[in-house]
Formats: sequence, C-alpha cells, structure tokens
Amino acid sequence: MKYRIISLAAAVLSLTGFAGAADVPAKPLIVNTGFETDADGDAWPDGWGKLKVGGSWGQEEGNRFLRLTATKPGETVLLFHPVRIPADVRAVAFSWRQRITGLKPGKQAWFDARIMIEAKDAAGKKLTTPVGAPYARKDTAGWVDRNVRFLVPEGTAAIELMPALFQVEAGTFDLDDLRLESTDAAPLVAEAKAAAEAPAAKRAKETADRQAKAAKLLAETGSLVSNGDFETDVKGPGKKPDGLADDWGVPKTGGAFLEENGNHFARIEATEPDRVTMLYRTFDIPAGAKALELSYRWRITNLEPGKEPWYDARIMLTFLDVAKKKVAPQPGPPNTRKNTDGQGTDGWVERRTTMLVPEGALALEFMPALFQVRKGRLELDDVRLAPIDATPLVAAAKARAEDERRANIPPEEPKRDRWPAELHVEGNRVLTADGKPIRLAGVNVVSLEFLVKGDHVLLSCRTAVGDWKANIIRLPVKEDYWFGRRAEQKDGGEAYRQLVDDAITLVANRGAYVLLDLHRFRAPREEHVEFWRAAATKYKNHPAVLFDLFNEPHGISWDVWRDGGFVAEKKKPADEDAFLTDEEKKKNADGFVSPGMQKLVDAVRETGAKNIVLVGGLDWAYDLSGVAEHPIDERGGNGLIYSTHIYPWKSDWKGKVLCVAEKHPILVGEVGCDIKKMDFIPASAQEDPATWAPDMLGFMQEYGLHYTAFSFHPGASPVMISDWNYTPTPFWGEPVKRALAGEKFLMKRMR
Repeated sequence: MKYRIISLAAAVLSLTGFAGAADVPAKPLIVNTGFETDADGDAWPDGWGKLKVGGSWGQEEGNRFLRLTATKPGETVLLFHPVRIPADVRAVAFSWRQRITGLKPGKQAWFDARIMIEAKDAAGKKLTTPVGAPYARKDTAGWVDRNVRFLVPEGTAAIELMPALFQVEAGTFDLDDLRLESTDAAPLVAEAKAAAEAPAAKRAKETADRQAKAAKLLAETGSLVSNGDFETDVKGPGKKPDGLADDWGVPKTGGAFLEENGNHFARIEATEPDRVTMLYRTFDIPAGAKALELSYRWRITNLEPGKEPWYDARIMLTFLDVAKKKVAPQPGPPNTRKNTDGQGTDGWVERRTTMLVPEGALALEFMPALFQVRKGRLELDDVRLAPIDATPLVAAAKARAEDERRANIPPEEPKRDRWPAELHVEGNRVLTADGKPIRLAGVNVVSLEFLVKGDHVLLSCRTAVGDWKANIIRLPVKEDYWFGRRAEQKDGGEAYRQLVDDAITLVANRGAYVLLDLHRFRAPREEHVEFWRAAATKYKNHPAVLFDLFNEPHGISWDVWRDGGFVAEKKKPADEDAFLTDEEKKKNADGFVSPGMQKLVDAVRETGAKNIVLVGGLDWAYDLSGVAEHPIDERGGNGLIYSTHIYPWKSDWKGKVLCVAEKHPILVGEVGCDIKKMDFIPASAQEDPATWAPDMLGFMQEYGLHYTAFSFHPGASPVMISDWNYTPTPFWGEPVKRALAGEKFLMKRMR
C-alpha cells in the first residue's frame, strides 16, 4: 500500500505533539469538535452519530462532552464517526481529551478503552492505517490530553474514528474536543526515515562486533567453537565448577556432560520414543569467511531409528543472519541410522563436513539431535569449526548446478510411431511382432527404489539408450512410493508415477524397451499383488513395457516361491535391509504369508495385460534349478522370461542358470562386478573384475542370454559409471559399453 508521500514502512506514530506543523496551515476536518452545538434540538451534538448502547451527552460546569458507559460485561460500546479527507491532505493530526473511570478491562489484552482508527478508500475498502489504536487499561486522574499524527494512506477518502469500550467488564470513557486536522507531512517523513535507518545501523554494528569477536576466538583457539572439547567448567573468577561444560546449554531432558578416562564429552539420550532430544548452540562467523569445515567426534549406541528415513541421529545445521532469520542455501545435516560400535577407538569416530557460507550469514546454528528415534544415545566431543578455502567448494557447487541443469530434461510427449514392436516368447526365443528374434541388452537405471524423486532418471535413460546403445532399461520401483505412502509424498504418489511414466515414454520414443521391476526381496506380499494390478492396468499391452514381477526371492522353498505360504523370520540381517524402513523390518519380524509368484502373474493377466512377464528364481534370483518342477503358468499372455542375477561370487552357471535355457528365454536382470568388494560377502569369494567381467559378457553372448547390467548410477555398486558425465568405470562400465556397441567377448572359463 502506497502513501501520498512515503510507503507504509515509513509511516510514523507520534504522541508528543505537533512540532513542525506550523509551516502548513491546519485544515479542521471535524465540525462540532467540542460537542457543544445542538442546533436541531434533538438532545444530541450536531454531526455526531448516536451509539446503539451506552452513549450519553454529558455536561459539567457548562462544558459538554460525550460519555461511553459499559452496560454489561463483555459488550462493546462504540461511537462511529467517519471524517471525509480532502485529496490534498497528506498527513493529519488527531487530538482529544479523555477521562476514564471505573475501568475493568476484559480478559484479552485488547479488551480496553480505545479509539480505533481506520482509513477507507472511495469504495469503502479498508486501507492499511499507519497508526495503532490509542488505548488505556487504567483510569485517568481526571481529564488528560492525547494526540497522534500520521501519514494518510494513498487513496484515502475517509478516516473512521471509533472510540470504544471494547468488551470491557465495566467502566466509563468520557471524550471531548476531538480534533482532526491536516498537518505538515515533512517532519513525519523525516522521523520515518530516521526510524527506518536506526535498526539497520544497529544491525550493522552488532554484525561487526560479533564478527570481530569470532575472529578473536579463531585467532586464539583455531576454532569458532569455544570449549568444543567440553573440558572447561569454570563459570567465572572464584566460582566453582557446576558439572556443566561452559558455553553449552543442557537439553530439558536426556542431556549430560560426562567424563571417561579423563576425557569430558556431551551426551544426549532418548528418554522416550519419537521425541526430539538435542543440544543447541550458535557459532558466529568472522567477516570474509566464505567456507567452513565442521569436525567432531561422535559415538552412537543403542540406536533404533524412527519410522521416517530422517528420524535418526543427526546434526542439524542452519545459517542465520543478524536478525536470526534463516539464510539459504542451508547445509545438509550429517546423519546416521547405525551405531558406531566396532568403529574407531571405543566406538568414537571422527566426522568432517564442509559447507559454503551464504551471503548475509552471521552465525551457524548447531543442533546435535536424536530426532524422533525410538531409542538411542549420541555422544559428542572435540567440536571444531574453522574457515577453509572456498575455491574447491565453489567449483563443486558450480559442477552440481551444471549437472542439475543437464539432468533437468523436460518430459516428452508420446511418439507412438517411434515405439518398438511388441514382443512375445516362442520356446526359448524372444521375437518381435513380425517374428524376428531380438536380444535384449541394456542397463539398470536405479534410484526410484530408494528415492521418491529419483536421481538423474530421465537423463540416465536417454544416455543409456542414445550413447551406450542399450535397447532395454530395467527400471526398479517400489510399491510404497508408487502408492504415495511415504510421509514426504503429499500427492498420493502422483509425481512418482509421473516420473516412471516419463521414463517409459522417453525410452519408448527411442525404440527401446523398459523392464518395470518391483524391487523387493525375500517373497511377495499381498501389497505386491495390489501393485501389479495397478501397474499392469496402467501399462496394459504397452509395446515397450515388460514386467519384472519380483526382484530377488530368497530364503524360501520352491513350493512357497510358486504357490505361496508362510515365510519365517530371517535368521540374520541381509543386504536387502538397507532398502527397508524400520517399520518394514518390524513387519518382517514374526514372518508373513506370501501369495507366491504365480499370484503376481495372475494379478497381471486379470487386468487383460498380455505384456511379457519375468520371474526370478531363488538365491536372490540366481538359482533357476527348481523351475522345471515348479513351472509358472503365464496364463496366456505374450510369454514368460525367467530372470537370474549373477555376481562374482555365484558359481555353477550351468546348473543354476543354463538348466532352463533350452526351454525358456533367460534375462540376467542384474549382473556386475566392482573393484570395491561387497562387505556382506567374504572377500575371498569375490572374483577380480579383470577376469570375471570379460568371461561373464562372453558367457551371456555365447548362450544368447538377455541382460541388464547393474548399475547405471555412480553411487550404487557395482558401478558402471564413475560420475554424472557417465564416464564408464574401467573394470565394468567400459566392457559393458563395448559389448552394447557390438564387441564380442570370449568366455575362457565356465564358473
């Protein structure tokens, strides 16, 4: 809202008189200001409206005035008086005399004696008035003079004056000599300018003082964290230690400062499930600091995270300006969902994180927390924060921004004339609609099984098909995300499903296929039947879409695998646990009844979908040896492909994989190797990629196996790419890329 001279932010309220107004002749805007005239003889002052209740026209020693009297508790007694404001009036002075007796304010802070002031435009619309309602909550010692001055909002046609006893319990409010006059705007403009500049100057001084103090601390200690090792407990000269580390606050519950073998540290402990327990401090940042490194030691024990992925042990970090407002961008919180037992010394591990300091940040808010965990303990020591060279971080930030720009490719409209031919199975071959055999070879574009928003999904699909010559993409998904069951999904999964759809369209537009993989483990559940009913309905008879019904069955019998049955609790943790929430782990604890793989096939076919279905064997989908005695009925669709997953610790390729090759097509849904050994498999059982990779590619080529290599993501091992420039890793990505381009590999030795 603009004013005739200055903006609302510059408006001024003054209760000290009208100094400076002498140069502008006052224009009286109210008639009969003293309530003396009653020319029409109606026993009420001319020009003033009557009150509905509680109003009277009083007289004392020849002086007339208006009286407002509370008639009952909680009722508002109000005089309404609109005053027309000429267009050339830029500021007004409002003065009056008041006497308040017997006042008992109401239960709210604004239930008192007051004069409400509102500005209205010609249409009666309320404008923002730069003055609050003058009010009183106490009786006056007789008559007292009051006054205010304020700038008139742009477009004001009238100012409404509303003296009131506003929902008081009792009281009398006498008024006299109400004057509203034009006044000089210049002093108000000057006062407003000074008032606006004063906070800025104050903030600038506070900023400089705090930055200087931070610089001094850094010079003296090498850190911006005082008492970061928790060793000092001296509150001041002559004072005794109080058992609390100086400069550190204590949580309301669950916090303590302890000593162990002569070393002091802080501890926070969850005292009840699903609550936040944390320490809190802020660290000021010296002028010129462009980047910071935070280092600390922590020990996490007995941790049981909460139901959401971010309910864990973490250090929340927030940049603040001098007004304590958040300054973006904010650093990500270091966090863990695991104990540190067995790591470091006595469970203590050192952690470091770096961050750029955003423009305008004066302090870093530091909040080590057990964030809504079920139970656990976080211990902290040796906290240090110091400026570092920002150059590498700036370069990395620019690279990330460029990567995000490249990854943010727009979705495509379907181009059906470019879609590939529908596939079907005859014997052990996969054929196109016109009867031509096809060998499917591609990659796994992962992340939608562990990230609701995915990670470079569309760009990876485009790169894999365009640059790497893949003719099929295996796209792992998760039914919880599909149905929008995660707390962060406020749209019921719509955005997730749309991203899956965009990926399928992008691949299909390039004449390639998508293998939609339900990325779950152990054995199917009823919710997986529900998923396939929904997904098969959506992609029913889509020529580019195949259905991989269940990622990696394991730990069950062949009968349960096919026909369903009770699945007992796992005897020990497995790699799949990394993909499970704590709620899902609890759900597994007592076992469950599986519908079996055949029910997943049935769910697809009941929708009318004829799409090819894939069924993985046991032993994490590797073992197909039981298929002959437990065949899956594909229920009259376009056929069935058996899926296997092969890694460098799997042996007996003939007995476990080729055992069904004469009768059925086989697709190696996951296959790969990494120079970094998998920590859940004995290192001695993991063959070196230099010998394994070429033999595996040769094996799949020699026996005509279809495959989707794992994984087209730099953070999901075994990695085929080392970065988001899609640089192939030399040990796995390079040979796969060459194989996709048509290079032949020789299998030297069968495993």
